[in-house]
Amino acid sequence: MTTTRLEPLGIRRIEALHYYVHDLERSRRFYVERLDFSESGASTPELEREGRQRSAAFEAGDVRILCSQPAGEGGRAWRYLRKHPDGVGAVIFEVEDAERAFRLLEERGGTPITDLQVHEDDGGTLRTFNITTPLGDTTFRFVERRGYRGLYPGVARHAAPKGGANAFGFGYVDHLTSNFQTMKPALLWMEHVLGLEEFWEVQFHTKDAAEAKRAAIQAQKGSGLRSVVMKDPASGVKFANNEPWRPAFKSSQINVFNEDHRGDGIQHAALTVADILSAVRGLRARGVEFMPTPASYYEALPERIRRTGIGRIDEQVETLRELEILVDGAGQGSYLLQIFLRDAAGLYHEPAAGPFFFEIIQRKGDQGFGAGNFRALFESIEREQQREGRT
Repeated sequence: MTTTRLEPLGIRRIEALHYYVHDLERSRRFYVERLDFSESGASTPELEREGRQRSAAFEAGDVRILCSQPAGEGGRAWRYLRKHPDGVGAVIFEVEDAERAFRLLEERGGTPITDLQVHEDDGGTLRTFNITTPLGDTTFRFVERRGYRGLYPGVARHAAPKGGANAFGFGYVDHLTSNFQTMKPALLWMEHVLGLEEFWEVQFHTKDAAEAKRAAIQAQKGSGLRSVVMKDPASGVKFANNEPWRPAFKSSQINVFNEDHRGDGIQHAALTVADILSAVRGLRARGVEFMPTPASYYEALPERIRRTGIGRIDEQVETLRELEILVDGAGQGSYLLQIFLRDAAGLYHEPAAGPFFFEIIQRKGDQGFGAGNFRALFESIEREQQREGRT
C-alpha cells in the first residue's frame, strides 16, 4: 500500500487501553480475581471531582488496562457511555519524543484534541497529547516518560500493587482489532497520518457459495469479512481492521458488532502469553469463559496442519481439543496458538457490558493473524450471538 515510507512517529509500544465501564467493581473482580492482574493505581480525589470519573489501573506483564466509571454527569466516561456500551475509549501509546510525534501528526493532517502538555512529579516529567481517530469515539493518546513515577495525571500509582501476581504469564498487547462498517477511510488515515504499512489481508464468508448462489445467500445468516492488518514498521505495533463483506451484510458479525457497540470501535485486544496451555487451564479454573470451538475443527486439524506446511506441532491435538485452543501457521514448524474469551455482554449477560473481548495468543514462529482460524472464530461468535438472542 505505502510506496514512500514516512518518517516514523517514534511509537515504542501500546502502553495501555483506557476502558470506559458502567461498573468499576465488576471490572476490578474480573481483572484481579479472574485474570490475576494486579491493581497498580487509582484515581485521585481531584480526578473524581473535576474529571467526574473513578478509575483504576490493572497490570500484568507489560499489559495495562485503565478502567474508568462515571462519577456524575459531564466527564469523558459519562459522555462515552451515553452513546456506547462499555468499550475502549482511548488507546495509549508510549513514544520516544512526544514533541516530534505531535509535529508529524499535525503536519500529516492529524487532529489534536489537546496541545502538547507537560506534567511533573517528584521523578520527572510526562509529556502527552490526544488526537481524534476514525475509530468511532476512540481517541489515541501519546505519552513520553522522562522519569515520571506516576501512571497518568489524576491516576496515582499505589505504593504496593494490590492483588494478582500475573500467574498466567501475560506479556504485552500483540495487536488490536477494530470493526468498521466501511474500512477504507481508516486504512488511508493509518497510512498517511500514522505512517503505518499494510502487513496482511484476508477475506471470506462463513457460508461459502458459488456466484450463482449469491442471491440465495442474501437471505441466510452468515458473516462476510474483509480484514486488513496495518503495522508500524519501526515498533511492530499492529492494527487488524475488519469490515462486513457481502452477501449477508446485515447479519455479518462485523455489522452486528457495529449495532451492539452503536458505532465503529475496537472489537478485541490480543494479549501474549508464554505458555498458552497452562494459562488456559488456569483461567478456566478461575471461571474465565471462552468462545466455544466445534469438535469438527479438531477432526480436521491434523490434515490442515499438513496442508498448511506446518508439518508438526509440539502440542497434542487432544489437549488442544480439551482446552479449545486454535492453531494456525504457514511454514515448517512455524505456527501460533490462540483462543478468544467470550465478549463482555455474553460473559455478564448484559448488553451494556459491550461486545469487546480479549484474545490470548502464543506465537511459535508465526507472525500472522490466524487466517485459517478466522472462519472458526466468526462462526463461534455467530453461535454466541444467536444463543444470546443478539442476531
